[in-house]
Amino acid sequence: MRYLMLICGTSHDESKPLPSEPMDTATEAWVKEMDGRGVRLMGQRLRPASMATTIRVNDGEVLLTDGPFAETKEQILGFDLLDCENLDEALEVAAKHPSARHGAVEVRPLWPFAGEES
Repeated sequence: MRYLMLICGTSHDESKPLPSEPMDTATEAWVKEMDGRGVRLMGQRLRPASMATTIRVNDGEVLLTDGPFAETKEQILGFDLLDCENLDEALEVAAKHPSARHGAVEVRPLWPFAGEES
């Protein structure tokens, strides 16, 4: 079963440059372990929420808003797509992610594609 793991944390102070290294050592070790286990299909950091555009269509009119939908100090910083036997394994994988110690990690099952088992 596939799960989306959302990495959440406090927003980055955009007056400071982003770290030059894409991952810290602990996250790099987590990625290596989960890739080795074959449960991590892909993952990526996201650019700051200030670069987001929120889209709504209201009565056929497209409305664009710069930035995130909600004003919050916590935002989605990245994601990983997992393929695990069950929810217990997905939660075990997510609990090992370094961001779970200083932020939050949300795990959601994906709907299966048409013709796939759920």
